[in-house]
Amino acid sequence: MDIRNVHHYRIDWIVSFVAVAHHGGFSAAAKALYRSQPRVSSHVAELERLLGARLLDRSLQPAALTPEGRALLPHAEEILRRLSLLAELTGGVVRGEVRLGAYPSAASYLYPLAVRALHATHPHVRLVLREGPSVALGDDLVEGAVDLAIRPLQPLVNSDDVVSQVLWREPLVAVFRDNHPLAHTTSVRLTQIAALPVVSIGESGEGHGRQYEANLAFAMAGLNPIIVAQTNQPQTLISLVRHGMGTGVTNSLAMTTANTQGVTLVPIAEPYCERVVAAWWRTGGVVSPAVEAVRETLAALPTPRWPWDEQPSGRL
Repeated sequence: MDIRNVHHYRIDWIVSFVAVAHHGGFSAAAKALYRSQPRVSSHVAELERLLGARLLDRSLQPAALTPEGRALLPHAEEILRRLSLLAELTGGVVRGEVRLGAYPSAASYLYPLAVRALHATHPHVRLVLREGPSVALGDDLVEGAVDLAIRPLQPLVNSDDVVSQVLWREPLVAVFRDNHPLAHTTSVRLTQIAALPVVSIGESGEGHGRQYEANLAFAMAGLNPIIVAQTNQPQTLISLVRHGMGTGVTNSLAMTTANTQGVTLVPIAEPYCERVVAAWWRTGGVVSPAVEAVRETLAALPTPRWPWDEQPSGRL
C-alpha cells in the first residue's frame, strides 16, 4: 500500500471494528465504546468500503468475522497497541533507548550497576553500551552517535556544545613488576617514577598524548620522564610492565578491572595525580526524559573503591 494513502484511514473505524470483533456484535461494541450502534456500524462500513472487502457477516446473529475480517483483526489490534504505546510516551511513562558511550574500565564498573538501577526505577528505558577510547567518545557525543558519554575531563572535548557532571575522582597508580624494589612501598612519588622508563595512559599517535592525566601530572611537577609506550588498554599496560618494559602509570579503576597477576599497584603520593570522571551530554538539543533518567541514575550510583583504601573515593 502506498503510505501516502494512510491518512484515508480513521482510527475511529479501526477502534469500532476491533470492538465488534472482541465483543461479539455491534450492540455490545457500542455499549463498550459509549457510542451509538448506528455510529459503530457506520465506522465498520466505511472501513469495509475503503478496503473493498466485507469484514463482518451481518446475516448472522450476532455478526461474525469473515475470512477477510479474521485476517485483518490481528493487524488492527497491533495498530491500536502501537498507538497506546505512543500515548504512553507523552503520558508520564519514561520510555526509550539511550546510547551510553564509555571507556572500557568505566563500562566494566558502571554499566551493570546502571542497568540494574534503571530496571528498578525506569523499566521501560533500555541502555545500549558503546565502548571506546576517551577521545573517540567525545567525538561520538558531539556527532550524535551516543546520547551520553562517560569519560574523563582530560583530554578535553573540542566543542562548546557539551557539558559534564563529575561522577568520581580516582587516583593515578604506579604499576610495578612484583620483584621491583618500589613494589613493596606504601606509596611512591613522581620523582621516583620519572627516573624510570614509563608506560603511560594514552595513544601516542592520536595527537592528544600530552593531555592525558599522567602526562599532565609529570608536567605540573616539572618532570620529563622517558615514556617508552602509551596505551589505552589496561591489560596491554600490565603486560608491558610484566615483561620489564617500564613502570606503568594509569588510573586506578583500570587496574581494579584487569588481571594484575605479576604486578603490584602502588598509590602515587601527589594529590593532583588523579583522573576526574564525568557524565557528558549535548546541550541545545531536544530534552529527552529517557536521557535525563539515565543521567540521574548515573549520578546516584556508588563511586568505585580502591584496594588500598577502605573508604569510597569522594565526589566533587
